[in-house]
Amino acid sequence: MSRREAPIRADLGRPETPEETAERMRETSRKHRHRQTVQNLIAALGVCLLAVLVIVLIVPRDDRPVIRDIDYAEVAAQAQHGYDEPLAAPAMPEGWKANGADIRTSADGVTEWYVGFVIYDADERPEGFVAVSQGLDANDTWVLQKVDHRPRTGSIELAGVQWDEYDHTDLAPDEAGNTRYSLATVIDGSHYVVYGSNEPEQVRALALEIAESRG
Repeated sequence: MSRREAPIRADLGRPETPEETAERMRETSRKHRHRQTVQNLIAALGVCLLAVLVIVLIVPRDDRPVIRDIDYAEVAAQAQHGYDEPLAAPAMPEGWKANGADIRTSADGVTEWYVGFVIYDADERPEGFVAVSQGLDANDTWVLQKVDHRPRTGSIELAGVQWDEYDHTDLAPDEAGNTRYSLATVIDGSHYVVYGSNEPEQVRALALEIAESRG
């Protein structure tokens, strides 16, 4: 009986040699292992994503915005060493949270002590913004810049201090910005501009506290 001949491979046009057969089998095995590795990685990734999804769904989340509350009195005390004029650190009611407190220098060289407050309601929702800018070596031009070059509309007295009033509450909120209502005065050489985006009463409350603390 004659020995059965090896089949002819179409891509070679002849039977493959034992070496070629062994190489083909090794390549087939390698491709199989590679497919298994990829499949295992995909499965592991799927398990990880599922675990993350479960954690996201079961862990309670607080969607309320983070409330900044800077200790502006402490910042003022630390900055005070470099200045002769007392830096304003008014004690404000609960719900007034300082979101900024620092020394700034304007383009024309005026040094300014700034404290900004966000006012929150009982549900910790922001309802207004009020700030004070204290110009330590300021002038009328600096004041005009602080009130966005808006005209003076009157005057008001708070705690025995006369304040220039810039009442532009007739403007639309997006046009009025943070100087919808402003008050400006000079106390012991410092120019104070108090301004806000919401109600005049909030601006007056801050101005009153400043006037009383410097009185």
